[in-house]
Amino acid sequence: MGVTGKIGFVGGGLMAEALIKGILQAKLISADRVMAADPSGERRDLLQARHGIRVFDDARLMVGECDILLLAVKPQVMGAVLASLATEINGGHLVISIAAGVTIAFIEKNLAGVGCRVIRVMPNTPAIVQEAASALSGGSLATAADMETAQGIFAAIGQSVVVDEAYLDAVTGLSGSGPAYVFSFIEALIDAGVKVGLARPVAQTLALQTVLGSVKLAMETGDHPAQLRAMVTSPGGTTIAGLHVLERAGMQGMIMDAVEAATERSRQLGAAGSKEDKN
Repeated sequence: MGVTGKIGFVGGGLMAEALIKGILQAKLISADRVMAADPSGERRDLLQARHGIRVFDDARLMVGECDILLLAVKPQVMGAVLASLATEINGGHLVISIAAGVTIAFIEKNLAGVGCRVIRVMPNTPAIVQEAASALSGGSLATAADMETAQGIFAAIGQSVVVDEAYLDAVTGLSGSGPAYVFSFIEALIDAGVKVGLARPVAQTLALQTVLGSVKLAMETGDHPAQLRAMVTSPGGTTIAGLHVLERAGMQGMIMDAVEAATERSRQLGAAGSKEDKN
């Protein structure tokens, strides 16, 4: 399904570029209907050269030409950005935000009287290689058609799910912060290979391919991870010896604690943002 109308990105950083690349490669929309605004001349030149889209140094000059407005700015500047665009945005716009921690209520409040539809999305950094995990939540005026449009956009850079906004802190703790946990595990695998005598380039190749292959096996078979782990674990073999060490160290509990801690921190940051808004 294609994207109807024109889409404008407020902010032209890595996540915005990942989305631009994804929707163009998926042929959801043609480059002449995509535009981006960014204060950096270097980023504007790069986006125009790489993707053939129109670029603006001032988002206010772009908004009137767009049907979908995708807010890809840092959370701490969202208030100022919304204030500058409030007179340009109208009820015909679908506003999609990927700013972490910025609530739908905050966006709707700062666009009070505009009547635009708002969708909040939490993607993660693998969007850069078109393998994002994204969670979407719709605002009070967002329609089923709006959600379908947003899901189509984010499906172009990976997989997406729809959740109630109340669960976005948990999404942040799991998939938002999750790549860092995975990278730490990969780094540990590589160092472990070096410790037992492998050259670092060899250890890195084997570790990366092992993680990639394991993920593909889990996704393509649909089997529970416990079943797949059992397939590798022979009685009295090498794998059970290694797993015994991980179980004794409490690896699963540590991962659960990490996700819970990141979720709680996301809640704290969101509450702080709401408090600042009230002040």
